[in-house]
Amino acid sequence: MNAYCYMPDHLHLVATAKCSDSDRKQFIARAKQSAAFYFRKATQQRLWQRYGYERVLRSEEEKIAFVRYVIENPLRAELVESPLDYPFWGSSTCSREELLDYLRIALADNRRAG
Repeated sequence: MNAYCYMPDHLHLVATAKCSDSDRKQFIARAKQSAAFYFRKATQQRLWQRYGYERVLRSEEEKIAFVRYVIENPLRAELVESPLDYPFWGSSTCSREELLDYLRIALADNRRAG
């Protein structure tokens, strides 16, 4: 399950490698370079801060927790009262509703198992 959330000053991204030799650092570098090029062309401003954070999610539970964290980020920033009110999050692999259903089901399964 992939997810993203564009915040006013940063981006959260959950991406899944499609093959064993995928290069996470190269993916991030190319994505940032491409986005920065078009942003600077349109605004004459820098897009990215110099450093960022990355994390490898090793289990389904970690991924569920991080996808939830990503989607709830606008709530913690007090930008909206509901994730559905924030237009800048979603997934390239499913609809927003499917992503929320995935989280509800996964969280319910974790509660039953734990």
